[in-house]
Amino acid sequence: MSAIALNSATFSHPSPSRLNQRARLTRSLVVLSLAIVLGAGFAMKAGAGDSLNSSKAPSFTTITVAPGDTLWSIASAASHGGDVRGMAEEIISVNSLSVPDVKAGQSLRIPA
Repeated sequence: MSAIALNSATFSHPSPSRLNQRARLTRSLVVLSLAIVLGAGFAMKAGAGDSLNSSKAPSFTTITVAPGDTLWSIASAASHGGDVRGMAEEIISVNSLSVPDVKAGQSLRIPA
């Protein structure tokens, strides 16, 4: 068997490249602008600064179902002569009702 001798000087690591002041400033500005863009994207997803949503916040009235009340009678009274079927669907949706039956003593949120 033969042995091979290697010179350690031939396997030296290259020195890291150094950035001048202009390159460091450019790199910092690129990183800062990316951070601003990402921050604005997350803020838009979260709804921050969305004044349209805050002015159209739904308001509700809470009622307690009386004996003999039905979803249709409650929707008819809440619709004020408007679309009773649409109001009934909204009541079902807002209260997460699985069936359109209501019971006496049950609390319901009614869209105003």
